[in-house]
Amino acid sequence: MHPAPLPSGRGETDAAYSLLTAQAVRTRAHLMLDLGLADRLPHFRVAIDRLEAAAGLVLTTTRAAYPNLDVPLHARWRHFVVAGEDRWAAIARKARWPNPAARARAACDLAIVSVLLDAGAGPHWRYHDAESGLTLGRSEGLALASLSMFARGLFSADPGDPLRVDAAALGELTERALASGLQVSAENPLVGLEGRVALLRRLGEIVAGSPEVFARADSPRPGGLFDHLAGMAADQRLAAPTILSELLVHLGHLWPSRLVLGGMPLGDCWRHPALKTGDATDGLVPLHKLSQWLAYSLVEPLAAGGLKIVDLDGLTGLAEYRNGGLFLDTGVLALREPQDADRVHDVGSPLVIEWRALTVALLDQLAARLRERLGMDATALPLAKVLEGGTWAAGRAIAQARRADGAPPLRIASDGTVF
Repeated sequence: MHPAPLPSGRGETDAAYSLLTAQAVRTRAHLMLDLGLADRLPHFRVAIDRLEAAAGLVLTTTRAAYPNLDVPLHARWRHFVVAGEDRWAAIARKARWPNPAARARAACDLAIVSVLLDAGAGPHWRYHDAESGLTLGRSEGLALASLSMFARGLFSADPGDPLRVDAAALGELTERALASGLQVSAENPLVGLEGRVALLRRLGEIVAGSPEVFARADSPRPGGLFDHLAGMAADQRLAAPTILSELLVHLGHLWPSRLVLGGMPLGDCWRHPALKTGDATDGLVPLHKLSQWLAYSLVEPLAAGGLKIVDLDGLTGLAEYRNGGLFLDTGVLALREPQDADRVHDVGSPLVIEWRALTVALLDQLAARLRERLGMDATALPLAKVLEGGTWAAGRAIAQARRADGAPPLRIASDGTVF
């Protein structure tokens, strides 16, 4: 299945680039919220008065985990901490990095592959961690599985240097090898295994095909993006939204069967009939969830490599099912048709797009209320800390309280490349 082209016309490429930004995600999400507040959305009602209760739950959850409000940034690295042990830090300490840039490339390699594997695993999959004896599902299990595969050199083309991801190795990755690393079996099924393998293979193709971006200081590897971004920094300062835009431009061809405008693949961008802009981007809703999750997860490796990341709040909240579930389960959002809770929805359906866009805008609103309660500003409590403290954990907690399997309040058919 090929990406669906949009109507051609003058300026489509510029229009496409305008959607490959965090600002586009934020602007259009708030347009969706405005429609919701005016009761003009087809699938959801918005009860903004219930946002205070949601903020209270998030604050309680945050204080329980971080009593001093010393919250780390929302990033994949948090999932590598198990039973108080930072697994990545332990691996990195034993490695002999010739310089900070070499370590940054390896960390970027790991972050990129781990995030791409971090789509929803489904309610039944579990990963048994032999080191701790723990059995973990969802994001935590996927994180440890990806770290283990990385440390064993599954993604490396150099037997003498396992802590790297090479385009050549990704191109030869088999479904069997990934299934083994993820402990997938008939008794332990994982949603979207085939999609994950295809995604990593495409990553290898893109990296190999863009040496000017990914091979500036080494053979083609995803972590070569570090050198590309370092070259864009002014006085070692790099804006977080720039990380996202570069990911979307250079890795945009990763995403399968989506929209293309002016020859540019739009990634996690979808149609919704209520969103009217009157131009080539009419009806389009960019969300870029996995790419933003990756941008957040690259902040620390880039900083360790000597860059100062600024404008962190230029990124948005993540349009995923834990954050979105928080607003449904607290009543901030309500389905117009209650029976929609019992149906399985396609990830590209207007209902799901509406839900995800509302989630992004409501996260901004919730963050502002938390800061007001705590007397903190966006510098002291950036959105990345609200997410980590935070909305994701509160969404999971309320889901577990409401449903025996802890599943989100909506059932989504996913191919493993969106959530």
